[in-house]
Amino acid sequence: MPHLSTSFYSRPPNANRFHLNLRPSTSVLRLPNRKLIPAMSFSSSSASKMNTRQVKNPGTTDPRKLSHVLKYHDQTKHSFTKYARGPHGLDWANQPNPFRRYISAPLLPLMHLPNRTDHRTQTPSSLSNYNHDNAPLYSSLFTSLPPPQPLTVSSISQLFYDSLALSAWKTTGYSTWSLRVNPSSGNLHPTEAYIIAPAIESLCDSPFVAHYAPKEHALELRAKIPSRFDLFNNFFPKNSFLVGFSSIFWREAWKYGERAFRYCNHDVGHAIAAVAMAAAELGWDVKILEGMGYKELKKLMGLDIFPEFVIPSKPIKGKIPEIEFEHPDCVLVVFPSGATGFDVNYEKLRLLMEEFSALDWKGKPNLLSKEHFCWDIIYSTAEVVKKPLTIRNAFSVDPFSSSGVCSESSYKGFTVREVVRKRRSAVDMDGVTAIDRETFYQIMLHCLPSGSRSREKQKRQLALPYRVLSWDAEVHAALFIHRVKGLPKGLYFLVRNEDHLGELKKAVRSGFVWEKPEGCPRDLPLYELARGDCQQLAKGLSCHQDIAGDGCFSLGMVAHFEPTLSNKNVWMYPRLFWETGVLGQVLYLEAHAVGISATGIGCFFDDPVHEVLGLTGSKFQSLYHFTVGGPVVDRRIMSLPAYPGPNIDA
Repeated sequence: MPHLSTSFYSRPPNANRFHLNLRPSTSVLRLPNRKLIPAMSFSSSSASKMNTRQVKNPGTTDPRKLSHVLKYHDQTKHSFTKYARGPHGLDWANQPNPFRRYISAPLLPLMHLPNRTDHRTQTPSSLSNYNHDNAPLYSSLFTSLPPPQPLTVSSISQLFYDSLALSAWKTTGYSTWSLRVNPSSGNLHPTEAYIIAPAIESLCDSPFVAHYAPKEHALELRAKIPSRFDLFNNFFPKNSFLVGFSSIFWREAWKYGERAFRYCNHDVGHAIAAVAMAAAELGWDVKILEGMGYKELKKLMGLDIFPEFVIPSKPIKGKIPEIEFEHPDCVLVVFPSGATGFDVNYEKLRLLMEEFSALDWKGKPNLLSKEHFCWDIIYSTAEVVKKPLTIRNAFSVDPFSSSGVCSESSYKGFTVREVVRKRRSAVDMDGVTAIDRETFYQIMLHCLPSGSRSREKQKRQLALPYRVLSWDAEVHAALFIHRVKGLPKGLYFLVRNEDHLGELKKAVRSGFVWEKPEGCPRDLPLYELARGDCQQLAKGLSCHQDIAGDGCFSLGMVAHFEPTLSNKNVWMYPRLFWETGVLGQVLYLEAHAVGISATGIGCFFDDPVHEVLGLTGSKFQSLYHFTVGGPVVDRRIMSLPAYPGPNIDA
């Protein structure tokens, strides 16, 4: 069995995000023949190697666009000698407002839902008929969905309340800030949400487009859709509606600089999964309308209101209000589980979207900051990866696939609402908490895209919530096991698309053993690669963050990268990050459902991660890290109810 030996770079006390004075050391993988193989070169040159080479086998992708995406990805890598370009300090005076509002747009209040432990008197706007005893358990959704609920103001309220609403306010006495059900890098929330729905009694008397305002838990009516459009009867089953997402890159770039485009797309993935899980609680299924293009999405959500942003040729600072535009990401169709009657003709949808420009759009977007800093490569990359309308993308809904069960007792009997609304991002892990092997295997089973399919390989995204995505799984997980009782510490690999297994074995270190660990369920493609204590290794790779080594396990999400961009086109670049966000959302919820916690880690040293695995080139790339374990609760921070909250924008 290969053995991991992990002497590592030490971080000096005065090291900060931008200037690291690191003392060279060597991290090695000790293989069975005792030959030492350097695991990291600790140089900054590896990140630049892809920039200068010619793109090979471009497939259906424009080689110039592919080269640009690879350049962006390489330029925004962190290394031991330098971080990706970003601000050298936080401009607190211009921190973006986390709440977009459309000034003067009519506000349509949604109902507030009591928690199981909320014994306060319910107000008329509460869902007094919400029955906690009949609420589905979190773990049950992975086996089958409950009967679909009708489309009402009550069910729409519940969908947003359990996916994109505020979950709490936090205060230290000197500072107060909000938390949301859907996580976000740095709690900056670049993702905005829209609903496009038929007439709903007590909400709107005609089909409409509305922006979701999480601080108020309300809809801002942007436009009414004339009945002659007949959007829903022509294309979708009864009781269907659409949820759209857009991103404000400036919110993330304010803190994270050029790497922010990655983080925005992580957040889109988290939001997609959050909506899919909340919809499943209501017996609704969700699927991305992948054939829709950038232009159609922009018209559908009324984002033509933003002036065209002229991308500068270099980073600039100043008053640039147009930088606060919303970039349309995707739209999901939400429909009763098991429904049929889809007739999604993308060409007809395109023609219909052309008429949306003539709607009577309400409201003017609020200003988020007084001054801005534009990292030009974010916007030029977003331009390159814009997806056009793809008429040949046939819309289809596959049958629901149940996920595997090996340890139902690992779950604590929480309802869906209790899990999703109590989800928090741990700031520290205690370095003590351990989980048993069966619980770990159960979490991994819920990370599989195809569910429990003993006769078929993992590949197609058929299980909850991955079924919302329209492409085969392209993301795997390299796991650092720290505190899982009954499982040796070391490096493991979860293969989420078994068509890639041969490529992966050839791409990584030849000394890895690729053995199924003891007690591993037969339909779980989890492999042990090498044994050893890798806590310091995991911490060092994740920008020297203790949280990566102090949990039960941590992981890096490894995407089938350049082949996907080359064969499926460059617009898969943000979609790969969406897929990591969906997987990350499952890890968050699984951790809370079994009684521990989790945190997404966007800061990691890209190429050193690849060197540990033995990866070279750009066939596989690590896109997102995660840690799962026992949280350390900061008792100095007080929690306040989400609603009604303080009257501040934070």
